[in-house]
Amino acid sequence: MAAPSPSTPPTQPADRPTPPSAPRKFLARLPLPERTYIADALRAETVGGVLLLLAAIAALVWANTPISGSYAAVRDFHIGPAALGLDLSLQHWAADGLLAVFFFVAGIELKRELVAGELRDPKAAALPVIAALCGMIAPALVYTIVNVTGGGSLDGWAVPTATDIAFALAVLAVIGTSLPSALRAFLLTLAVVDDLFAILIIAIFFTSDLNFAALGGAFAGLVVFWVLLRTGVRGWYVYVPLALVIWGLMYNSGVHATIAGVAMGLMLRCNRREGEDHSPGEHIEHLVRPLSAGFAVPLFALLSAGVSVSGGALADVFTKPETLGVVLGLVVGKAVGIFGGTWLAARFTRAELNEDLAWADLFAVATLAGIGFTVSLLIGELAFAGDAALTDEVKAAVLMGSLAAAVLAAVLLKLRVRKYRALFEEEERDEDMDGIPDVYEQHDPAYHLRMAEIHEKKAAEHRKLAEAAAAAAGTDAAAGTDGTAGTDGTTRSEASADSGAPTREDR
Repeated sequence: MAAPSPSTPPTQPADRPTPPSAPRKFLARLPLPERTYIADALRAETVGGVLLLLAAIAALVWANTPISGSYAAVRDFHIGPAALGLDLSLQHWAADGLLAVFFFVAGIELKRELVAGELRDPKAAALPVIAALCGMIAPALVYTIVNVTGGGSLDGWAVPTATDIAFALAVLAVIGTSLPSALRAFLLTLAVVDDLFAILIIAIFFTSDLNFAALGGAFAGLVVFWVLLRTGVRGWYVYVPLALVIWGLMYNSGVHATIAGVAMGLMLRCNRREGEDHSPGEHIEHLVRPLSAGFAVPLFALLSAGVSVSGGALADVFTKPETLGVVLGLVVGKAVGIFGGTWLAARFTRAELNEDLAWADLFAVATLAGIGFTVSLLIGELAFAGDAALTDEVKAAVLMGSLAAAVLAAVLLKLRVRKYRALFEEEERDEDMDGIPDVYEQHDPAYHLRMAEIHEKKAAEHRKLAEAAAAAAGTDAAAGTDGTAGTDGTTRSEASADSGAPTREDR
């Protein structure tokens, strides 16, 4: 193939990889398959986030009314086989059992990001990974500084490090802001990497005395799970009982039981083979995500978010170092960490920000990431397991910090809502009605031929309308000149005179 002449340099579509010599675009438009996948995933997360928000409100109302005793009775009700070490309270079942489903989906998301998403390319992954790391380190530092200076407990340093993507999307839905796909993808990637490090924190720092027999059994179960997947065995009736056995063994091993969900999610194949519309991992995620977002996480919120919000309790949130550290970690630490880490990484990697967006947009998203509801509540329960009063106070701090981050993010996002709406509408526009947004077809000759045909048909229709209007105008003009009577018996000239309009004679 002959090289292009210097006078006609080849164009580079916005959604294709940039040449190695060109600066990398940060928050550029996503490739169409990735955009479609993320849109579907976030749609389910948004619905789940709204349910999560409603569950949290219901828990707060229930725990702060005269029937609050019934909330404690339900939360602390024990059920399960004691012989298997599973005689747990409903709150415990939600934290260790239902959240295993949540972390199973998180494991699939992480695997897909690593093999087919934003994290598969180390250069492209650098910015979101650095942003997520800084977005966890900074809140931990803020919490540590507050508690060192205030004489508080350092046990809760990990509480403000998490981001709740579902709750963040629920906030976006409530305030009616449709973020451009690049910002949505950045938020999702942040949350996926955030979940990975949260999993590591739980596994490393919140593992009790190990039962090596149970741990070995859980590991053997995971090996069987992996072999069945690789040999192509299908059927939920095989995998669901095996998953329950693995979960039970993991719980009794001393390692937090949600790690079992993550491990199984990571084992699924998430890259598509020839002829596949969806990989097995994507298919299973599509089936399980509604269970996670619509049932498991909201029920966990219902059983964990019911804390006292009396005036004295709220005042304590801002006076005790543990709770103040959580609030400042979520509101200040998250925003400063994510924004600062991303800005510095972009400077050192020569990445250029998408010209349609501004750094203020990134700061707004970084602020939104300060909503750390689900995993923060879980880590709060683990960090202060021996102090029920402080656990409830830390939960209240998580709620207050997440609420403050949500309000601040809503204000910042509303300032740019017109810009976001315009970008979103441009990404969604499909004038040729072929199911592919027009922005992804600008370099396809067939698209422009289709659009030309559409506009030619419209032009022909308008020419016919113009001819009909001209003919009608000519007939009316002739009738007016001849003084032909109208429907009411008057001539057009008389009608014009009666209405005060100038007649031909007046002019």
